[in-house]
Amino acid sequence: MGVTGESTKNAARPYRPVRAGTRWNPARVLAVTVLTAACATGQGAGSAGSGPPGGTGSLAAPVAHAAPAARPSPSPSPSPPPGTGSPASGAPSRQASAPSAQPTASAQAPASAQPTASAQAPTVRPRTPAAQGSPDCRRVMCVALTFDDGPGRHTGTLLRHLAEYRARATFYVVGRNVAEHPGAVRRMVEAGHEIGNHTWSHPDLTRLPAAAIRTQLARTDRAVEKAAGVTPATVRPPYGAHDAAVRRRIGRPVVLWSVDTEDWRHRDRSAVARRAVRAVDPGDVILFHDIHPTTVKAIPQVLKRLSARGYRFVTVTELFGGKPPRLAYRGPRRDRRAG
Repeated sequence: MGVTGESTKNAARPYRPVRAGTRWNPARVLAVTVLTAACATGQGAGSAGSGPPGGTGSLAAPVAHAAPAARPSPSPSPSPPPGTGSPASGAPSRQASAPSAQPTASAQAPASAQPTASAQAPTVRPRTPAAQGSPDCRRVMCVALTFDDGPGRHTGTLLRHLAEYRARATFYVVGRNVAEHPGAVRRMVEAGHEIGNHTWSHPDLTRLPAAAIRTQLARTDRAVEKAAGVTPATVRPPYGAHDAAVRRRIGRPVVLWSVDTEDWRHRDRSAVARRAVRAVDPGDVILFHDIHPTTVKAIPQVLKRLSARGYRFVTVTELFGGKPPRLAYRGPRRDRRAG
């Protein structure tokens, strides 16, 4: 029986290693616990620091392996940059937050700068052909092209024709038309043209009392000032109707014309161009109406033919050397002995 008991005792020894091996099971359990906690929180370094001394070195590698599963959780940003570095060190969250701030700054800068630039653009750089200077019309052949009753639907086309020849003109505008087409008046001034007053509603001033004449002119002045920031320096009474009383109430130079194209009567561009070119002499003031499309179509021929003859196209004020007389029909004659 002793042998039997000893053999039974010895037979139990092979199972001792199981009990001896249980000395390592707590460490394994701890490691699994730490890894589980690291995967759950995504903070491997903090979990390793809470473990027993001497175990951080062996836990750093497992945390790095567990981090890819936790990478999406700390970066809710819709567009995290690729390759943000090692997630175990906490750098991914800092790198993801920095790029998200940069687009905000870059998006705000243009938004604050662009509207300012676009708001200032229309207020600068008036286009003017006046860079060539005002000629001395006593020495060169000058002619003043004048256009009444506008602005209208065809005035923009007329301005383009004048710009092709660097020609300056004078527009005697009707106030109520200025109120309807302020942009056209602004472009006239920007291009170097002159604006004259042709009353508010085109009445015969010789039939109006003094107060009504002043109202007709004042309303037109205000409309021009609002549209282009200038005040007309000269006046052309409708139909050319004037007398001493009207001129006194106007109080500004009254400018009429010396060449009448009668474009209001002859709605034919060839006839208008022929009458303008055939009758002109140096110093003349030519009357047109830019409200008629046939007149606007005739202007390129007028400009071409008179340019070929050596004429310079000037405003009314330039024609008189900056000082129009109280009543004017035409400019000064060219001194043929000069030049």
